[in-house]
Amino acid sequence: MKTYMANAQTVERKWYVVDATNVPLGRLASKVASVLRGKNKPTFTPNVDTGDFVIVLNSDKVLLTGKKLENKFYRYHTGYIGGLKEVPYGKLMAERSDLAVYEAVRGMLPKNSLGRQMIKKLRVYKGAEHNHAAQKPEALKIL
Repeated sequence: MKTYMANAQTVERKWYVVDATNVPLGRLASKVASVLRGKNKPTFTPNVDTGDFVIVLNSDKVLLTGKKLENKFYRYHTGYIGGLKEVPYGKLMAERSDLAVYEAVRGMLPKNSLGRQMIKKLRVYKGAEHNHAAQKPEALKIL
């Protein structure tokens, strides 16, 4: 018996759409990262990007449990000396909720060139509208 090893030419990609309404951010991010990585397929190979495309809708309605809206911060660095910036998640979710979901998923992917390739297959939208109807995405249930 031979072990199957996928390669970039044999990967078949599907499109999934996820409704993030009333779903905790971490649970949503872990499920989406798993699909982007390809772990939901029997042909998963760790060194090949076997994942599918994911569209996340209603990112402004995602849940943060506890006091995370006040106590949790989104941190980034401008590149200048002393350029560490902090934005509370309450403000981030009000203004750029799509960035919050994007960064949560990105943090759960591998930190290498393969992870950078996987994150390009993620599309996040604040509302319920998307322009990927031609790809015929399937609904992906989170809970």
